[in-house]
Amino acid sequence: MVEHIHGKDEVPGSIPGLGSRIKMKFFLPPIIVSVVVLLTLGFFSGLQALFIATLLVLLEITLSFDNAVVNARVLISMSEKWQRRFMTWGILIAVFGTRVFLPIVIVSLSVWASPWFIIKLAVFSPAEYGHLLEQSSYAINSFGATFLLLVALKYFFDDSKTVHWIGLIERRLTRFSDIDAAEIGIALLAILGFSFFVPGKIQSTVLVAGIAGVIVFILMEGVIGFFSSKQKRMAAAGVASQGLALFLYLEVLDAAFSLDSVVGAFALTTSIPVIIIGLGIGAYFVRSLTIFFVRRRTLESLMYLEHGAHWAILGLSLSMFASLILEVPEIVTGSIGAFFVIAAYYSSVKIRGSI
Repeated sequence: MVEHIHGKDEVPGSIPGLGSRIKMKFFLPPIIVSVVVLLTLGFFSGLQALFIATLLVLLEITLSFDNAVVNARVLISMSEKWQRRFMTWGILIAVFGTRVFLPIVIVSLSVWASPWFIIKLAVFSPAEYGHLLEQSSYAINSFGATFLLLVALKYFFDDSKTVHWIGLIERRLTRFSDIDAAEIGIALLAILGFSFFVPGKIQSTVLVAGIAGVIVFILMEGVIGFFSSKQKRMAAAGVASQGLALFLYLEVLDAAFSLDSVVGAFALTTSIPVIIIGLGIGAYFVRSLTIFFVRRRTLESLMYLEHGAHWAILGLSLSMFASLILEVPEIVTGSIGAFFVIAAYYSSVKIRGSI
C-alpha cells in the first residue's frame, strides 16, 4: 500500500498535490515579467507580434510540461543553493544558450560557416536563417530523439522501482536491467534503423547527430554517477561539484526538449525578438513550475506523475524520430505529452482516493 502523503498546507478535499490554494510566490514573478514584456512587445511591434509571442509561450509550456516533472525529480536531490542557481543561471542559459546560441551553433556546423556569419544572418536575414535552421532539423531531431529515448529507457529499465503505472508494460521493461547497457543498444539500433529511411545525403548527419546524443548521455550519466558515489566522502567543494553535474544534466535535458520548439517557432514567425520573448517566457514558466513541484512535494503526492512524464518523453522521442521521415505537426507532439501527463495525474488522484 502506498503512503498517503499531503503537502504541509494541503486541505483534505482539495486537488491532490496542489493544496487548497496555489502559492502565488511561485508564479507571480513570471506572470509579472510576462505581462510587462508582452505588453511592451505589443506596444512597439503591434498586436500580431503580441499574438504570435503568446502562442509561442503556450507552445513552449505545452511541449515542456513533462520536462518540468522530470526536472523536479532531479532538483529534489540538489541543495537549495543549486536550486536557486537553476532559476537564475539556469534561466539565462535556457533563454540565451539553448534558444538563441545553440541553434546558431547547430546551423553553423550544418552549413560549415562561422558562427559570426550565422549571427549576422539571424539578425539581418531571419527568413534565410530560419530556412537554414529548418534544414538542420535532421540533426536536431536525431540528437534530441536519441537523448530523450535514453532518458526514458533508463527510467523504465530501472528494476529498483517498486511502483508502476502501466504495470503490464512497465514490470516487463524492468527485466532489461539484467542486460548491461540495454538502453544504449536500443538507441543505436533506432538511429541505424531510421537512417535507412532518410535521403542518402542526410544519412551521415542523422547518424553523427544520433551518436552525439548517445555520447552526451553517457558523459552526463558518468559525471553524475562519479560525484554521487563520492558524495559521502567529499567535502563541501565536492558536494558543490555534484550540484554542478546535476545542473549541467538539467540544461542538456532542457536543450533536448526545446530544440524542436525552436524549429517550430520559425513556422509562425521569422522575427528573432518575438521568438526569444515567446520561448523565453515559456521557459521561465516551466522553471517556476519545476520549483513549485519541488517545494510542494507534488511527486510524492501524485505517485504516477513521474511515470506519465517519462511516457511523454518516450512519445516525444518517437515523434522526433518520426519527424526524420515525415512531417509531424507540433500539435500532435504536444498532445502526446499532454495525454500521458493528464492520464497519470488522473490515475494518481484516483488511487489516492482509494487509499
